[in-house]
Amino acid sequence: MEQYGAPIYVRKQIVHNTHVVRTLEQRGAIFVEETEQVPEGAIVVFSAHGVSPAVHQEAARRSLKTIDATCPLVTKVHNEAKRFASQDYDILLIGHEGHEEVEGTAGEAPDHVQLVDGLHSVDTVRVKDPERLVWLSQTTLSVDETTETVSRLKERFPSLIDPPSDDICYATQNRQVAVKEIAAQAQLVIVVGSENSSNSKRLVEVALDHGADASYLVDDASLIDDAWFDGVTTVGVTSGASVPEELVAEVLARLARNGFADVEEVESVHESVRFALPHELRKDLRATV
Repeated sequence: MEQYGAPIYVRKQIVHNTHVVRTLEQRGAIFVEETEQVPEGAIVVFSAHGVSPAVHQEAARRSLKTIDATCPLVTKVHNEAKRFASQDYDILLIGHEGHEEVEGTAGEAPDHVQLVDGLHSVDTVRVKDPERLVWLSQTTLSVDETTETVSRLKERFPSLIDPPSDDICYATQNRQVAVKEIAAQAQLVIVVGSENSSNSKRLVEVALDHGADASYLVDDASLIDDAWFDGVTTVGVTSGASVPEELVAEVLARLARNGFADVEEVESVHESVRFALPHELRKDLRATV
């Protein structure tokens, strides 16, 4: 918006976080569900979850200027899908039906991709050749649940091969590892994140599975209920991968007012990964220098 001026159109939510979307709307971003809702010739940003080739084609047909903000880790899964499909593999995509990331990945090779939405879907999988079979995954899944699903798939299809490298986002994995550690020490775990954030919802599940008596997902500090703290002496706090730091700080301030002012930070893994801006934006920024 600083480079081009408002309005900037965004297909779907740029990330699954209510606060981020609302803040950008206030600055002039317009979020739409489909590319056809964008005026011809306008600028449209594709969200972090990625889009299928059909969406790129529709944008080109409508002469839209596109900025592809797909997370590089999602792009990696798209490239794997295209490569394995070109080698005539059946692809078992582990993920949640209807999630934008799943739709984008499946769209790269629709004739080769079959969705496996959790353990209950394993028995319904049908493939052309069990000797040419690979699994890929949505980047924001539960690590433990995905591992269990893959194990069950390999019981049915012993020749099933793994992706060249882990598909689940490092930030998603690291938060789940940290939550396992704090859940064992905390009676209550508060996860800051939005209801439509897959990785945030998984953190609640992980906390409950690893020792927390209760765990709640909140968009911000205003949604915390004082009744949650009855009989509680230790509270864990974490956030989804797309949550602004200020929202976590506000939750910590609210906890301090409730008597939880002593804060211990748990860092299971040091994160040093940095991503560049989308190349279309970098090119235009260079042109204006």
